[in-house]
Amino acid sequence: MKVTGAVAKLSAAVLSVFVCVPAFSYDVIPVSGGGNIEGKVVFQGTVPIKKIIPTKNREVCGGPRDEPQISVGPDKGVQDAVVYLKDVTKGKAWGKPDKTPVLDQEKCKFDPPVQVIRPGAIDILNSDPVLHNTHGFYGKRTAFNLALPDKGARVTRELERPGLVRVECDAHGWMLAHIYVADSPYYALTTKNGSFSITNIPPGKYAVVATQYFAGDTETMVEVTGSKTVTLSIELKKK
Repeated sequence: MKVTGAVAKLSAAVLSVFVCVPAFSYDVIPVSGGGNIEGKVVFQGTVPIKKIIPTKNREVCGGPRDEPQISVGPDKGVQDAVVYLKDVTKGKAWGKPDKTPVLDQEKCKFDPPVQVIRPGAIDILNSDPVLHNTHGFYGKRTAFNLALPDKGARVTRELERPGLVRVECDAHGWMLAHIYVADSPYYALTTKNGSFSITNIPPGKYAVVATQYFAGDTETMVEVTGSKTVTLSIELKKK
């Protein structure tokens, strides 16, 4: 059967609708006797180092340098690891919305390099007097692709689909950031010493995932009981 151009366009449009619909559902319910999960994320191995050699705009971007691929403190705690409960479909409210999150670009680095946001808007900002082409990906699929040629340029984009967004700069290939779009409010970003806390969790069994872009995911099963705190020590390892 011959497919006409109109039918092909309609099929593509329908497919686009299905691809773009957020693949999650989270229901807010009253949580009575909720428990907590807290602990620390650590990395015991040798911290991997990447050599950064800027090839352009050195007056802004600086010269060659070594950058650790995992930010580890003196006590082995991992900063900027994301900890979340996997596949939670109902629970506490998200809470009052914060200000619109921002991904800045300054001295040819992303700031912050890692952040967690709820589904919705994010501002992409260029604080450098050079062109940045900011490119975000869900896997291989483009989430946004923005040319920001001027200092102070700011563009708002919507990230409605939960998951990891990897952000690069097409003009400065060493630049890298990660945005985790949460599918529930049960998440935390580790502090400088690697600690985290997730609160008011309905009693039950959960998969706790600690993830860091270089080390990948570490999954731990826990059982949360009413009004009690589960304490975890989670060790990340090289992929």
